[in-house]
Amino acid sequence: MHDIPAPAKQEDWDIRFNRKIDLKIKEYKNCGVQMKGADAFMDYIESHRHLLENRPQTFQHGDYHTGNMVISSEGKLSIIDFNRNDYGDPWEEFNRIVWSAEASPIFATGQLHGYFNGEPSDTFFQMLALYISSNTLSSIPWAIPFGEKQVHIMQRQVEDVLHWFDAMNNPIPTWYQPGEID
Repeated sequence: MHDIPAPAKQEDWDIRFNRKIDLKIKEYKNCGVQMKGADAFMDYIESHRHLLENRPQTFQHGDYHTGNMVISSEGKLSIIDFNRNDYGDPWEEFNRIVWSAEASPIFATGQLHGYFNGEPSDTFFQMLALYISSNTLSSIPWAIPFGEKQVHIMQRQVEDVLHWFDAMNNPIPTWYQPGEID
């Protein structure tokens, strides 16, 4: 899927995603629900926006996580729910790996090892933390229309992300298991 390039006239990724980040920050600040660690996410974002420059853009699923994975009766994995497909940095696709990590750190690590055919680079992890920071900030405003239960789920996920990334001081999450997984 990430072999399909974005259209030639696609706006540069850093311009597009910085606009997205700005909107997510604004929506978070205006949502009325504050979350512990918001400053850590915003500080990480501000100090790492430069990583968005000159990123490639390809076709994206747009909502790639364990909830959109199904296994057939024959044991074949399929991906569903392509209604958020778009073009962008293929690494942004991992912004929802928090759901995989929550379900199984080994599975989340395996997703990365499979995608990169081995260990991801330090730059990938820095960008992963950037994309997760942005997505986590927007999770609270996203959850509000779905009710208090969904807000609590997102608040718990905020706590997990802060723990995994040492309050956004370490871009390599604690659930990641370097080396080969059997």
